[in-house]
Amino acid sequence: PLDLSQEAIDRIVPKVAESLFIAWAGTVIGAVFSFPVSFLAANNTSINAISRVTKQILNIIRAFPELILAFVLLPVTGLGPLTGTLAVGIHSIGTLGKLSSEVIEGIDEGPLESIKSSGGSKLNELFFGVVPQVMPTITSYWLYRFEINLRASAVLGVVGAGGVGAELINQLRFRDFPRAGTVLVVTILMVLIVDTCLLYTSDAADDTPCVDLGG
Repeated sequence: PLDLSQEAIDRIVPKVAESLFIAWAGTVIGAVFSFPVSFLAANNTSINAISRVTKQILNIIRAFPELILAFVLLPVTGLGPLTGTLAVGIHSIGTLGKLSSEVIEGIDEGPLESIKSSGGSKLNELFFGVVPQVMPTITSYWLYRFEINLRASAVLGVVGAGGVGAELINQLRFRDFPRAGTVLVVTILMVLIVDTCLLYTSDAADDTPCVDLGG
């Protein structure tokens, strides 16, 4: 049976909220830094050499899972949600940067040629020709990445990087299985609620299909 006592709820809910914050902050970090980097990685908005180097850097970032990044960051940032946030954020930069650069490379060149023929600068081409075309798809990627980061943040607590995973490990260590079951149920409910909200948000924005952004 689940432990639904007030004490258990008071311990679990803040940890679940911490996981939600880690996922949100990590997604914001990934979105903010990956967006300009994606223009450097795209072949049609950057020099060929810079594009290749940037793509290779993004590949290296994606090669390290969030757990490995958390282990690397632990000696620097210590135990706590900051480590989980940075691990999730860094990995999101690699994944979102790659996906966003591919979206930029697939744009329609017609608006760019029109801006160029009317005397527009390179910045005009980016702001008025590229960004309006790619933002709906890139925004959908950000939302789906938030879903993945939410699941990752729950796992990162296992290594002491904050979130509800730390509470789960503590309860299992002391063999308090009713409270551990409560942690699992609350975590699953949180993920389902967030996924449902994001699904309706994405459907309302556009019809971009769901893709696997795990790495």
